Amino acid sequence: MGVSPLAIGLTVVAYGTSAPEMTVSISSSWAGAGDIAAANVVGSNIFNAAFILGLTALICPVGISLSVIRKDMPVMIGVSLLGWYFLGDGRLARLEGIILFALSVAYSWLTLRAADREGNQPETDSKKRGKPGLMILWVILGLAGLVAGSKLLVTGAIRIAETLGMSQAVIGLTIVSVGTSLPELATSVVAALKREADIAIGNVVGSNIFNILAILGATGVAKPFQAAGIGNLDWAIMLITAIVLLPMMRSGFKLNRWEGGVLLLFYVGYVLYLLHHNISMASP
Repeated sequence: MGVSPLAIGLTVVAYGTSAPEMTVSISSSWAGAGDIAAANVVGSNIFNAAFILGLTALICPVGISLSVIRKDMPVMIGVSLLGWYFLGDGRLARLEGIILFALSVAYSWLTLRAADREGNQPETDSKKRGKPGLMILWVILGLAGLVAGSKLLVTGAIRIAETLGMSQAVIGLTIVSVGTSLPELATSVVAALKREADIAIGNVVGSNIFNILAILGATGVAKPFQAAGIGNLDWAIMLITAIVLLPMMRSGFKLNRWEGGVLLLFYVGYVLYLLHHNISMASP
């Protein structure tokens, strides 16, 4: 359709790879596991920004588009603050869910409109585009397999974690969020290896925006939920990760290997803290 790689990464790829988060959060809310529903989003955003971008930059330094720094990163920071504000009291009301979901629709529309206005379409040989019908079929089959696979992975992981006595919040912030973020990991790493920097960055930034606006929004609309287990520290870590990325991206408009290493170490430290804190709380 002639849409630019950055717009594809920020919308189509980001939304597709966030399908597991959507199914897990909504099903968790309906099952009364609100902590998992919220922790899945918070944990996924931390994993995406720290681990996935860190690993991607470590494998291959990633160039950053100016529009990402000027537009999309500020939006990611802003929606992180908004999500924290709405869920800071430990619950998400239906009206708050409607507001978040409406903002996700507006963001997607503005992103695609801006890409069309800038005329940033890639030069693609018509012979390489393939048959539209077949491409649509691949997308549908891919999303179906992605959702089904993520549910199997998460179900097994939750049972193992519960056997070990972990809380729902810690399960959501670690095992569930990592499991549902595997598509983002694969997409960004492959895109970086193929030198598709806009896809690699757009996938993560777009997914983080989509996770808060569309996933939390749709979950809250479907069924308002309680998430008292997600503390201010977890929201703060998510926000700090987003803020720290901005100066890293502005320095030479590239994420270098050493910056990727710092992000990876930050994520590992956060997970170790969670596990240590959970063990301490569980000890008599």
